[in-house]
Amino acid sequence: MKRLFTSESVTDGHPDKVCDQIADGILDALLSQDPLSRSACEVTAEPGAVHIMGEITTKADIDYKEIAKDVIRSIGYTKSEYGFDDSADITCSLHKQSSDIAMGVDSAYGDSSTIGAGDQGMMFGYASDEAEECMPLALALSRKLTMALSRERRAGTLPFLRPDGKSQITVEYDGRKAVRIAAVVLSAQHDEDIALEDLRKELMEKIIMAELPEELLDKNTKFFINPTGRFVLGGPAADTGLTGRKIIADTYGGYAHHGGGAFSGKDPTKVDRTASLALRNIAKTIVYSGAAAECELQAAYAIGVAEPVSLAVFTYGTGRVSDEEILKWVGRHYDLRPEGMIRQLDLRRPIYRKTSSFGAFGRTDVSLPWESINEEALNDLKKLI
Repeated sequence: MKRLFTSESVTDGHPDKVCDQIADGILDALLSQDPLSRSACEVTAEPGAVHIMGEITTKADIDYKEIAKDVIRSIGYTKSEYGFDDSADITCSLHKQSSDIAMGVDSAYGDSSTIGAGDQGMMFGYASDEAEECMPLALALSRKLTMALSRERRAGTLPFLRPDGKSQITVEYDGRKAVRIAAVVLSAQHDEDIALEDLRKELMEKIIMAELPEELLDKNTKFFINPTGRFVLGGPAADTGLTGRKIIADTYGGYAHHGGGAFSGKDPTKVDRTASLALRNIAKTIVYSGAAAECELQAAYAIGVAEPVSLAVFTYGTGRVSDEEILKWVGRHYDLRPEGMIRQLDLRRPIYRKTSSFGAFGRTDVSLPWESINEEALNDLKKLI
């Protein structure tokens, strides 16, 4: 049966991603000085203004406003003509974590020797064999385009580019097999003086054709390059940014489930981030081993409780090992209590800002612990195949 599936990706200059990077830039700075910092940092950005808010409990002494300015500059918002740069009015409204919440995190319900989950909720981890990164193909390909936009802009090879941009890829499947790219959408913020025809030609040649697999493109593939015809004003100057508003692009592009919790600005005691990272690590190991071609895990937590209240494995008929056997294997090798996940993945360190643009999973450009394979667990799983 043939079907279509679409995913999108955005550049690091997208207004929501500006906010995510500021929030995670703050988190990294906190963890650099105090690995036990608690953070639930939210950021908004608009023309000429940034507001930092949320709960932070830490021994670290950092300059929140200067971190925000550094992030804005590093993204590339360095010119007043962009309508947003490091001259923005930056304000902060921060308070300590609620003592009621902290009490449940500091000492888990029924087990005072470990920490409890920082909130209730359900989290998912996913992997599949349709892309080298063990990610859904539509997201993997759309991310290639946005990463190329950022890379070529920074290198100066496409000097007309500005920081904001987004892409969208529609993949056609025959059963589980991806057979072609049905549609490509690419929108790139640009200088005012480049002609639309030249812009489209450059983006087609140096971004789309350079990044997408030729064998998946055909005469019927549809291309939409800057379809509105003009994208000069972008970033927070054009659209208010907010942390956590790109959670689907951050994870699996809509191909897998999502529990609803955002990542950026949250320290490792927040299970909506940490459990998602740990479950991705497990799912990737399962697919990498050949035990299944596709795997999704769901865990659920109660605030202040260490052990997940539920854990489920789904291989959607692709497994060479039963879901029940995989679940037992997970129990032998992975500690899904908050402290266990933090310890196994070494999460109390400043590694988060590099995940706040271009997604947290399937990254090959940066080293991330949840993308590494646990060899002991892998070898044990292979014995079951």
